[in-house]
Amino acid sequence: MATPAGNGAPGAPIPARPNGPPVPPRTAGAPGTAVRPAAIAPAPFAGPHAAAQPGALAAPGPGGAPAPRPRAVLATGVRARLAQATRTAPGRLRLAGVVLTVLTVAFGGLTAWQLETRAQAADRVVSYSQPLSRDAAEIHRNLADAATTAATGFLLAGAEPKEVRDRYEQDLATAAKLVAQAAARTTSTSPAQDSLARLNQQLPAYAGLVETARADNRQGIPLGGAYLRYASEQMQTVLLPTAAELAAVENQELADDYAAAESVPWAAYGLAALTLAALAWVQLTLFRRTNRVFNVGLLGATAAVLAGALWLTVTGLTISSALQQSEREGAGPLRALNSARVDVLTARLAENLHFVARGSTTKYVDQWARATAHLAGSADLPPERSDGSLPQAVRLAPSAAQASVQEAAKQFDEWRTRHDAARAQETGNADYQGALDATVTAKPDAATADAAFNATDRALARAADIEQDHFTQAAVGTGGDLRTTAVAAALLGLVAAAAALRGLGRRLAEYR
Repeated sequence: MATPAGNGAPGAPIPARPNGPPVPPRTAGAPGTAVRPAAIAPAPFAGPHAAAQPGALAAPGPGGAPAPRPRAVLATGVRARLAQATRTAPGRLRLAGVVLTVLTVAFGGLTAWQLETRAQAADRVVSYSQPLSRDAAEIHRNLADAATTAATGFLLAGAEPKEVRDRYEQDLATAAKLVAQAAARTTSTSPAQDSLARLNQQLPAYAGLVETARADNRQGIPLGGAYLRYASEQMQTVLLPTAAELAAVENQELADDYAAAESVPWAAYGLAALTLAALAWVQLTLFRRTNRVFNVGLLGATAAVLAGALWLTVTGLTISSALQQSEREGAGPLRALNSARVDVLTARLAENLHFVARGSTTKYVDQWARATAHLAGSADLPPERSDGSLPQAVRLAPSAAQASVQEAAKQFDEWRTRHDAARAQETGNADYQGALDATVTAKPDAATADAAFNATDRALARAADIEQDHFTQAAVGTGGDLRTTAVAAALLGLVAAAAALRGLGRRLAEYR
């Protein structure tokens, strides 16, 4: 019978272990003494910190697979603890409390943030972009009026009334002041800065040319007319186009702020719907498991979230309506009116420069025709569909400004009639002086083209004041209303969170 392993003679080799290296033989000792196995050297880098040493490899897992990484172990542990916590009713209630607290507080915070963003945009509309848009239009109008008034004073020469001279100087001073204000209020990266820099540079040069023309004209030097025409050319090719670019930039900024102020807070609505769905699911689950119809805390949380969503909706609709009214009755009509006012001044400048040139060119006759055509629009279209700047101003004007704009349209028709009569006198009778007297004169209350132009301009100015008031009344205060709703939404979110925790806490107390 074979001797079992381990019972052979001392020093006999021990069979190899399955799938492993041979075990070294035991050292023989004296009979009756214990035999100790040979010492085995520890593996390099053994110990709990082996993985942190250079060149160490992760200890193999079962079957030779790499051991799980620490992050994976952590994630597995979290999932295990979460699963263990939700196996019991108290654990599930605690988890529901955490989820509802996060949702309700997030709803209040997100709603407040989105409303604050809209409030800032509404404030910019009232205190920044619309005033800059208005000032840009005023710069454009004052420059055009300065050129027109300078030509009028040149034609009257020594008989120039003081009010004409004062009007010219006031136009230049106002334009320079508004340019400086706009430059101070716009950021250095704004595209408006380039236009403002050109205006600031070219305005003194234009004023110098006009003064040279006036000085030569007072002395009877014919070169004065050439200086004035050159100054007017600079105005029409450099200053006025630059002012138009500035107005376009500011109008775009105003449109962007309007869009931001009227934007719908879809994220807040989406989170409100998710929060209400979670509250409904928790209440339905409690009802099925406890047969209790109402949970006062959860009902209070639901009511708070609903109140926040409804408040958000009502305020959003109210503010959007107010801003749309300010655009419809204020900012929009003002843009159309400013376009008509510039066209009126352009036509008047062409009319005056024609007499300054003394018929040496037909350029100003053509310019008059283009400006008045742009004002009146196509004769083939009815007034309600006309593409002219003046009919558009009539259509867009609010009811309070309708009378002034219609009066301007009536005076414009009278102005064209008187212009055509003066033109006929000049071309038909070769009476330059008679045509000039029918166009502009120093006599007060004379039925001249200049008088009709002034009546047109005054009527448009009255309409502009009315439309500016309509804008202010509709838009002012919208930012404050949005901020009030933002604070209310944040508070309602906190109230909802507290109510949900209280309602679930009462259910948890039943398990103690």
